[in-house]
Amino acid sequence: MSVIAEIIRVEEDGGLSFGNYLAKEKCKISDFEVEGDLYNVKTHNQVTRLEKNNKLLFESVPGAAVHGFTVTKAAARFSLEGYEDTSVTIELLPDSEYKIIIDEMNVGNARSNLSGKINFSVDLRSGIQNVQIDKC
Repeated sequence: MSVIAEIIRVEEDGGLSFGNYLAKEKCKISDFEVEGDLYNVKTHNQVTRLEKNNKLLFESVPGAAVHGFTVTKAAARFSLEGYEDTSVTIELLPDSEYKIIIDEMNVGNARSNLSGKINFSVDLRSGIQNVQIDKC
């Protein structure tokens, strides 16, 4: 896996791949349509941000490459690639408890805030990490 040269794409399984953590300049794709929804991506080495219909869906600081991103209100699955400890914000259901699993290790639970956002960190120095988030 590597950075997403086209900034965002739909994979064969329907998941989204997006982001370029190596870009020094901001890269942006607007109104990328998938099944009637519009996605906007902004990415570079400092941040990767994905919006769906103008609402934040995913953000990493610093920037990352996200592979096979699938999300429902109750769960999310994706692989994350970058170069250091990365803070992730993802929007799911408001005021709900989620179990976070990184590379098959349960790292704990997180409660979403009133807007549905949860935050957690992933250490990407050792390579690509597989992330699974499930509603408890």
